[in-house]
Amino acid sequence: MATESNMSNICNYSHDVTFFYRHVGKVIREKWTTRDYVIIGLGLTVCLIVVLANLMVMVAIFMNRRFHFPIYYLLGNMAAADLFAGLAYANLMLNTGPWTRMLSKEQWYFRGALIDISLTASVANLLAVAVERHQTIITMQLHNNMTKKRVVLLIISIWVAGIIMGLVPSLFWNCECDLDDCSTVAPLYSRRFLIFWAVLNLLTFLIMLVMYARIFFYVKCQSRHTSNHTSEVRHQTFVNLMKTISMVLGAFVICWTPGLVTLLLDGLLGKDSNANRYEKYCLVIAECNSLVNPIIYSLRDAEMRRTFKWILCCLCRKGVCQQRDPLSTVIDSPVKEVFSEDKQNAD
Repeated sequence: MATESNMSNICNYSHDVTFFYRHVGKVIREKWTTRDYVIIGLGLTVCLIVVLANLMVMVAIFMNRRFHFPIYYLLGNMAAADLFAGLAYANLMLNTGPWTRMLSKEQWYFRGALIDISLTASVANLLAVAVERHQTIITMQLHNNMTKKRVVLLIISIWVAGIIMGLVPSLFWNCECDLDDCSTVAPLYSRRFLIFWAVLNLLTFLIMLVMYARIFFYVKCQSRHTSNHTSEVRHQTFVNLMKTISMVLGAFVICWTPGLVTLLLDGLLGKDSNANRYEKYCLVIAECNSLVNPIIYSLRDAEMRRTFKWILCCLCRKGVCQQRDPLSTVIDSPVKEVFSEDKQNAD
């Protein structure tokens, strides 16, 4: 027994991917089935739609100057994270099933790192949006005075954090030197890392939910003191934006929580968790989140919907689009119009 325990703590980097899968009892199929082809075909189709839909959101925010404010830059970065997630899922689809045994450890770590980066970037971005909204709610301004330089630095920091979290398992927090610590869902990952990662993300979700609950409570109290028509318009504009952001957060929590709970149980219980039974379903639910956000934007934001139509017009009829550019007259944010009206009323 002592010899077996010592062997499990010896770093043997010559082991291939299939060794770790056999060690945790996770089966790698040798032959493709019709079901596999259908799943991969549908999965890649969804990934393509995810990439195109989120690319449209990013282009809309770039093209329409009404969206040139910190909150929309962060929402655009969220779309970039969703686009990246679509590419990560596509890479996973092309390196799964019987193809898994052909992967080197570096390729396997890279496959997992893409998923880790996309999730971390999305969570960090949602937290940044929550903090930005919380900082501006007290003055009831639609946009705060955060400079573009600070927004760019924040976005860079978000992606740096994502890349670091993606590299951690491959660099040092894996089970290559401790086979007893191997995960059943991700056989080369350390169960302790999965516990840390899942708890960190779930706590972040909780913090954001508390923060948004506080914001809504404040907005509800303020609505009772709204008197004139201009204030009502400004208040309603703010509330609509808050509802859109909250729907994005809610969809993200709903889609990712099952997967994070599965990883947490896998980290705590190991083989007894039976996490492999639910892994694929949780991954499908998580993938759907990257498609939900563009739908929310188009349903909730009339300006975003109008910009989407304009972009499609540009793609279909370039000549007509150049002659009738509905965005050329858009100069600034709608909140500025409300503030201007306030000033005129005061004069």
